[in-house]
Amino acid sequence: MNQISCMKLEEISDRQTYTVKEIAKILGVSERTAYHHCSTTKNFKVLKVGRCVRVHKQSFDKWFYNC
Repeated sequence: MNQISCMKLEEISDRQTYTVKEIAKILGVSERTAYHHCSTTKNFKVLKVGRCVRVHKQSFDKWFYNC
């Protein structure tokens, strides 16, 4: 959780999805790497809405904390 301390946790906890920018911060990688991972992964649900990419929070958290 310390990796995302610069974000307001209240804002994240109310939502059902993460942005790729948030995923990058959580994983400690660049946004480009996070976009690549989101486009190739089968480990968690990725939603594409137009040009926006969102990651299903519950599936990502399950994957991340079980690594």
